[in-house]
Amino acid sequence: MSNKLIDFINISKSYGTQTVLDDLNLYIRENEFLTLLGPSGCGKTTTLRILGGFETPDCGQVIFDGEDITNLPPNKRQLNTVFQKYALFTHMTIAENICATSNYDKEKLFAAFEKAGISNKITRLPNKEKSYMIKDVYKNAVDFSGGEKQKLLLAKAIYKNAPVLILDEPTAALDPIAENELYLKYNEITSNKISFFISHRLSS
Repeated sequence: MSNKLIDFINISKSYGTQTVLDDLNLYIRENEFLTLLGPSGCGKTTTLRILGGFETPDCGQVIFDGEDITNLPPNKRQLNTVFQKYALFTHMTIAENICATSNYDKEKLFAAFEKAGISNKITRLPNKEKSYMIKDVYKNAVDFSGGEKQKLLLAKAIYKNAPVLILDEPTAALDPIAENELYLKYNEITSNKISFFISHRLSS
């Protein structure tokens, strides 16, 4: 049996007078695909954010591969999070958005784009709203649909290649065809990873 890689120990979290997580104990084994399914407000995303380092629990510990990461910042964790919505920084190229740096492995990033099924626009800038566009700077800017933005996140996950992939309702805003396409892509890249999937409904 695979070893426990992630372990939530007595995790509690409240926002004001509202208790969202109350003494949560949960572990995830190596190469396991875990789904948290429940209605909005039940604590799914809070659990994800605590795992990703975006929230700190009021009490309890998050253990990763035997190490206490409860207070470790997100960029120091061996995790990759795919959110429901992806905000692109318009002053950074697509590659810089994905890699969070101008110093990236171009060949590796090309391969990630190809595997994610999105055309290569890594040197382009994402578009701003038209009222804010500066013609000379943004004349080569590109627009991305919701499905394409999720593929950008998928490319980011492939490029980073972290052992844990966290998916926070990544297909919630997509039409059924785009949703099924993305699920197939996720299945391709999660076979040797822990996958932590958040959803408020069962997919068709």
